[in-house]
Amino acid sequence: MLSVKHRAPRNRTLTCSPHESGKFSQSLLHLSEPAEISQIENSIINQDFFKAIPFLPRGFIDLLILDPPYNLSKDFNGHLFEEKEEDDYRKWFSDVINLLKPVLKSTATIYVCSDWKTSVLIAPILEKKFCVRNRITWERDKGRGAKMNWKNNTEDVWFCTMSEDFFFDVDSVKMKRKVIAPYRHSNGSPKDWDESADGNFRLTHPSNIWTDITIPFWSMPENTDHPTQKPEKLIAKLILASSHENSFVLDPFLGSGTTAVVCKKLSRRFLGVEQNTEYCCWAQKRLAKAETDKTIQGYVDGVFWERNSLNEQKSEKSVVQLFDDTLNLFK
Repeated sequence: MLSVKHRAPRNRTLTCSPHESGKFSQSLLHLSEPAEISQIENSIINQDFFKAIPFLPRGFIDLLILDPPYNLSKDFNGHLFEEKEEDDYRKWFSDVINLLKPVLKSTATIYVCSDWKTSVLIAPILEKKFCVRNRITWERDKGRGAKMNWKNNTEDVWFCTMSEDFFFDVDSVKMKRKVIAPYRHSNGSPKDWDESADGNFRLTHPSNIWTDITIPFWSMPENTDHPTQKPEKLIAKLILASSHENSFVLDPFLGSGTTAVVCKKLSRRFLGVEQNTEYCCWAQKRLAKAETDKTIQGYVDGVFWERNSLNEQKSEKSVVQLFDDTLNLFK
């Protein structure tokens, strides 16, 4: 029995009451025979990965977002994943890839999440199975300090494809950054940047170093108690760059549902597999909320904003408004 957590009044961490869990668990799937696409579309399978995947159709997935347990000992709400010997983890990961590969289209894209230690183990396997195109490293704004080592606050996302025929939309994932040195043409017009009342900004091509991601925390509505939850903004970048609207996205280690939620917000079809029932219920509750709330933190008006840049604008506007209000007092 899990202990009840006492939270601060402003804590927005998503949970499910026993009544909600009972309701949401009724819509979860459990496969015992081969399934048709229509039976699993926009659904969550509450089942062990190795038991569920063999029942999926062949060649129907456009985008795979794979966030498996890293080679670390971790308690996933009572489901324990223990750190393995390196050869044992390599075999476990190879088994995962071998099961997943048949469900992918020949034009599919694959993103694989990892930490630096696990990356060393899986990189050779990915190179054998797929076309490895890049390794994204993203900065986590959390992490514990160490007295005898550098603080570990980055993770990797491996960008792979099934073949040379794949989709990538760079324009959908450009970053809106504040211009520090606003160069101008000889006629005085902005050179490769936009001038506005809110400041000077430029849309820049995304690199493989991401420093604009905010880890979900207690005051964010997307936050859950899942120990390795990925931010919606991170997953949104992967989905927008490597899928069309109505593409089919698979997350076989769904956790608390981030991939499914972002797919719903961005009009993609999805399928998630997760063995922990409570995590599945959190995902279902988040999906219900996404019916009316399509917002993704850091992604506004079709543009990814540099971390805290929107808040800076709001802060600057507030200061200006306060100054104007003060002047009005003396008029």
